[in-house]
Amino acid sequence: MTPNLRRSVRAILLDEDDRILLCRFVFPHPVVPGQATGVWAAPGGGIEPGEDPLTALRRELREETGLTTTADPPHVWHQEVIAADHAPGFDGIINDYFLIRVHHFQPRGELTDDQLAAENLAAFRWWHLPEIVNYGGPDLFSPRDLATPLTALLTTGTPAQPLHLGL
Repeated sequence: MTPNLRRSVRAILLDEDDRILLCRFVFPHPVVPGQATGVWAAPGGGIEPGEDPLTALRRELREETGLTTTADPPHVWHQEVIAADHAPGFDGIINDYFLIRVHHFQPRGELTDDQLAAENLAAFRWWHLPEIVNYGGPDLFSPRDLATPLTALLTTGTPAQPLHLGL
């Protein structure tokens, strides 16, 4: 039987200083393991019925961060996680990541603070790669080894084909 996977899109937003914008998700979000206090992940979310991936990406960015873009960004990473507890009602997820270069900005999207909280989104932060590499706090990153593909992206540029990521 074919697994029922939640399709999502995420944006690797890199500013002029190569900082990446990440969102902090907190309990009771299903991807936050019991020992962690939160997970830092790229902005984005589920593809709604009738949406193509780039339309969904533009909508999610506008809602969460306030960023509006008409560009067709390159597809740089692909992630599949088959785990029934990873997305409620699904057998797992598919995340497709797109690279967007931006000028540094303060994220403030269309969603209210209450709407963001309902999606378990608690904060935004711009991170330099060394901060991710050396992070020793209680939170996790998504993907867990974010530093490795981000290093490759920053040093070798956009891959010819999307890089396949693990959990």
